[in-house]
Amino acid sequence: MSTFDLIATIERLKEWEALAAEAAAEVEAAKDLIKREMETRGVEELEAGRYVARFTTVLSNRLDTTAFKREHGELYKMYTRQTTSRRFSVS
Repeated sequence: MSTFDLIATIERLKEWEALAAEAAAEVEAAKDLIKREMETRGVEELEAGRYVARFTTVLSNRLDTTAFKREHGELYKMYTRQTTSRRFSVS
């Protein structure tokens, strides 16, 4: 791939990323509008035509790794493993 082709590809990537960010913002705005309406109506499930929107409370239990590490540092080290990954970015 020539430098010219690479620059053109990066520029296309940047355009698509901007479009994706704009679309994601629109998606979140629509979701927030629906959630506000559901909260106003005081419902967790709302039927609208052929669609059913749900905005439910979910409880979960998660390990507080910061507290565990502080209180049981050696045990934390025994069960911690290093992983390798690759990160792609264009600036």
